[in-house]
Amino acid sequence: MPNKPTISAIVPARDEELNIANCVRSIALQPEVLEILVIDDQSTDRTAEIVRNLATEIPNLRLIKTSELPAGWVGKNNAVWLGAQQAKGKWLLFTDADATLAEGATAKAFQLAEENAAALVSFSPEQTLISWYEKALIPFVYCRLGRKFTFADVNDPKSPAAAANGQFLLIQRSTYDAVGGHAAVAEEVLEDVALARRVKQDGWGIWFGSGIGYVSVRMYRSFSQMWDGWRKNLYRLMVGASGSIFNEWEAAFPWMTCLVLLFGIKFPLATFVGVVLLLFRQISYGLELARNQFPFKFIIYYIPAVFLYAGVLIASYRSYSRGRVVWKGREYPVSLPSAPGKS
Repeated sequence: MPNKPTISAIVPARDEELNIANCVRSIALQPEVLEILVIDDQSTDRTAEIVRNLATEIPNLRLIKTSELPAGWVGKNNAVWLGAQQAKGKWLLFTDADATLAEGATAKAFQLAEENAAALVSFSPEQTLISWYEKALIPFVYCRLGRKFTFADVNDPKSPAAAANGQFLLIQRSTYDAVGGHAAVAEEVLEDVALARRVKQDGWGIWFGSGIGYVSVRMYRSFSQMWDGWRKNLYRLMVGASGSIFNEWEAAFPWMTCLVLLFGIKFPLATFVGVVLLLFRQISYGLELARNQFPFKFIIYYIPAVFLYAGVLIASYRSYSRGRVVWKGREYPVSLPSAPGKS
């Protein structure tokens, strides 16, 4: 663990007046943090005013404002890149405005970096879930992600798997510069995964794991925010380079159970069989929730979860097939994977 503050914390913020104060205050409590740079990305609410007021009580807090978004850049990537250019620390902590760090979070990250010879440490934060739709969709998505990006594979130097979560991503400054930083992933909607991939491909160690007890987030405060957020990310996260949305949909949606229940309209025995199959699927989901450190009782949301997941997966695919995603008032170009044999 460093003997003196050595982290530059970089927080991109676009219309984050409800979150930014809690985030900044939680970072300020970390003794390893040298400075906090909040990048106001053309907010139209009170975000900048709140940060300026906080600066009177937190002397190592600075507000940086972005100008017009350059062509070929995702807004968040541009914001954190600007912050990184002004950062003085030997380590950079990228965290989102909706994240709250618990006491000892950065100390734990440094400990993990030392124990695992890692130049990048990232936590998958604990999810604060309030509404029914958050409790339905978000755990389901994370269970699916847990199958695709296992922590063991990501942390294995011999495995090509790489992932990170931009809500808490601590990276050595020299490594960040060596891989090109966010300028190298300027167009990437999933900049955290793309950055982790570059770090691992260049031979640096990474560590990615649960942040429960260290970082918590409430990602979305309305259904429309949640839908738009996963529509932006889900296709690229879950389907990726394979381009086969059907495989993911088939694996996640209980289509066979639904088909059996449909036969129950004419054959009553099929209804009984369908209900039993549905119960098995629900209990299996409950066990998966527990493995991913979500409450087992969230199995009551299983049916709405699978329909929400199927719906937003299709919506995400449609956005990528149309070549654009929209997030926080900005439109970004995206594309489906090229067919085999094509560039």
